[in-house]
Amino acid sequence: MFRTHTCGELGLANLNQEVTLAGWVQTLRKFGSITFVDLRDRYGITQLLLDETQHSSLAGSPLGREYVIQATGIVSERSSKNLQIPTGEIEIKVGKIVILNKSVTPPFTIQDDTDGGDDLRMKFRYLDLRRQVVKKNIELRYAVNRAARNYLHQKHFIDIETPFLIKSTPEGARDFVVPSRMNAGQFYALPQSPQTFKQLLMVSGYDRYYQVVKCFRDEDLRADRQPEFTQIDCEMSFIEQNDILEMFEGLIKYIFKEVKGIEYKGEIERMTWEDAMWVYGNDKPDIRFDMKIANLKSPIKRKGAVEAGGWIIANAGFPVFDNAETVLAISVPGGATWTRKQFDELTDWVKRPQIGMQGLVYIRYNEDGTIKSSVDKFYSEEKLLSIASYCQSQKGDVILILAGREEKTRKAISDLRLELGERLGLRKKDEYTLLWVLDFPLFEYSEEDNRWVARHHPFTAPKPDQISTMINHDPVISNPELYLEHPYANIKANAYDMVLNGNEIGGGSIRIYQRELQEKMFDALGMTREEANHKFGFLLGAFEYGAPPHGGIAFGFDRLCAILGGSESIRDFIAFPKNNSGRDVMLDAPSTIDEKQLRELFIEIRTEK
Repeated sequence: MFRTHTCGELGLANLNQEVTLAGWVQTLRKFGSITFVDLRDRYGITQLLLDETQHSSLAGSPLGREYVIQATGIVSERSSKNLQIPTGEIEIKVGKIVILNKSVTPPFTIQDDTDGGDDLRMKFRYLDLRRQVVKKNIELRYAVNRAARNYLHQKHFIDIETPFLIKSTPEGARDFVVPSRMNAGQFYALPQSPQTFKQLLMVSGYDRYYQVVKCFRDEDLRADRQPEFTQIDCEMSFIEQNDILEMFEGLIKYIFKEVKGIEYKGEIERMTWEDAMWVYGNDKPDIRFDMKIANLKSPIKRKGAVEAGGWIIANAGFPVFDNAETVLAISVPGGATWTRKQFDELTDWVKRPQIGMQGLVYIRYNEDGTIKSSVDKFYSEEKLLSIASYCQSQKGDVILILAGREEKTRKAISDLRLELGERLGLRKKDEYTLLWVLDFPLFEYSEEDNRWVARHHPFTAPKPDQISTMINHDPVISNPELYLEHPYANIKANAYDMVLNGNEIGGGSIRIYQRELQEKMFDALGMTREEANHKFGFLLGAFEYGAPPHGGIAFGFDRLCAILGGSESIRDFIAFPKNNSGRDVMLDAPSTIDEKQLRELFIEIRTEK
């Protein structure tokens, strides 16, 4: 055996035992005739003590960082203990040491506070993975995976693999395509999700399916996206929406308990998409803190919109508000004491191209009850107090107001709310708050294509009481300017997203399972019957053989791991991730292939300006 113990398990209970360890040299510290070596493996670090005898045995081949060695010796109590690590009370007085493999000088220091930048560490990812901080991320990923599998097994789900080489049906994100050598000029696609396969499994009678599965999307990348990512993919038959919500609330609570030791108590709040958008400005709100949006003016064109607090700001002669489609406000606790410099800095922040607003209006509601504003010229103290009351502000708060086009202003006030939550320490990484967002619109209208597009995906069912609306109305829009008056604009999807700390970690829906309704959905999306049969004839055919009611959900596994690990980026929790250009800089992939391979695949590379 190369070792009797690992570098993370020895303690005072092992005193005077002879042990053999094997691992990597992390650091060397020389003090006269003795040397201390920190020996590292996956399980931890143990200090070795080498005297002159061991130095003599290594004559001509001194130890270096990242050398792989084997050391045999006696467990002894340390005179200078390090209680920051589990093995910090002991050391090994080495009697024999063997160099198993040497190492060249690493391109960066392999420790938590490394001097290696992102690109360098990704190029040498196999060295980066030796760092303790990265190892903890990989171990957390495994723990989440194991907990999910255990829970789903207990609930009688069965893990069934689905194909990676499938048919391309380009909608939404781009497919990655794979040429077929045996079928000249034809291509497979890598699955963006196993959606149709899991629905076919429901038709096949496997009423509880799951898979921890790789998915592929050829889209622009950012911190929380990778071209290949992992989902916890689940589907159930003979269920309604509430059955799904309760089952997968249980899954996430189980993962919290097993991985983080957190007993998530209390009901998980449920919120409609409409409320999420108007109260928090987005469909994945962070509800760890309050600071809700007050609607001072709604766009007239929005069907069902209410003027809300518009009566307060109307007829004041302030053109910024008078001419705006939407005026929205948030009340910030303690902001009345901010300096002019702080307000100027926030104004510059909302004017950045990423936010794109023209400016920021503020109202100070001072502790003494007085009120001052950057628009005092237009609004009396009485009017400003009315605005403060409508925004549910308290003395000491500051009210921040943005005005402009509806969609842009709503996104801007949402971004501002999240930024202030971050600055004020209200978005604590060790605090977890779950939320269900329900009743999304089934359709969105594409002005460019003058047609409806599926907000979720084309297999999502409408709410049960709106199925007849979808079946009995023609989806064609005669006047694009009046699309909000079309019945399809008000159809809600039988869909749901789970949100954790302002991040969507899972989404799903009750599925369409009848051919007539599925064909009507394809009609609404502008597909001809021939196109629908070409792309999804296998699914439509399956629905004629007794398809059961079914629905499911998919959790973003990488994102869930990142949130539980307190990170903004999913790359930190993937063993071999791609960079922001979709490249694997370690493998130097993607890369060109040789002419012989191209000929076998009947592919010719053309370069055009």
